[in-house]
Amino acid sequence: MKQDFIYGIHTVAALLERSPERILSLRVLAGRADQRMQQLLTAAAAAQIPIQKTSRDELDRFDAKHQGVVAVLASNFEYAEADLKGLIERSAKPLLLILDGVTDPHNLGACLRSADAAGVDVVIAPRDKAASLTPVVRKVACGAAEVIPFIQVTNLARTLRDLKEWGVWIVGAAGEADTLIYEQDLSGPIALAMGAEGSGLRRLTRELCDFLVKLPMAGSVSSLNVSVATGVCLFEAVRQRQQKSRR
Repeated sequence: MKQDFIYGIHTVAALLERSPERILSLRVLAGRADQRMQQLLTAAAAAQIPIQKTSRDELDRFDAKHQGVVAVLASNFEYAEADLKGLIERSAKPLLLILDGVTDPHNLGACLRSADAAGVDVVIAPRDKAASLTPVVRKVACGAAEVIPFIQVTNLARTLRDLKEWGVWIVGAAGEADTLIYEQDLSGPIALAMGAEGSGLRRLTRELCDFLVKLPMAGSVSSLNVSVATGVCLFEAVRQRQQKSRR
């Protein structure tokens, strides 16, 4: 069975709380007995997860920033393209996030964390020339990568066309847009498309968007980091949806 791993106290604790069945075993630093570690070990024992005490050198082979704990996972729970329609149909007004070629793992991890906090149903990214769910991404995501569906697709343009057929409106973030995001209705079934670091949305992705929006930039910089912009845009959608539900 192919194996994967995650590391870090917060990340491992989040997976233990939400999906302990995904963890095959824990490797923990021998001699560490602080309260956070004890809580984690108690949760692991309650879930009947094997715990192996090991040396710092052994943990460093996984990653130097392990914080004294590594969870070994069975890599048999990834979502596939065929799962996308079913995941969307779970929600009356799905909120999706499309990351068009985000290559930096720290940015992907931060985007996943924001997506989870905003209640995003699915995160979609191309399979080629884009970051995937590496241990670094999982660490930065602080547990979000283990609970939010992340689907990498072979042909993003085809997926966008499918989304439109399924009743999802595509809203792309682009600096050249005329409409501010605060002026765009985001309360219905939408997929927010964010472009890659520096280059933004690809031409075909931009052309397939139903709407293009931008953030107001008052300073000297011309754009925000993609993970920051993603958080701002997602929570504008959350604000609009909450406001509409109160009416």
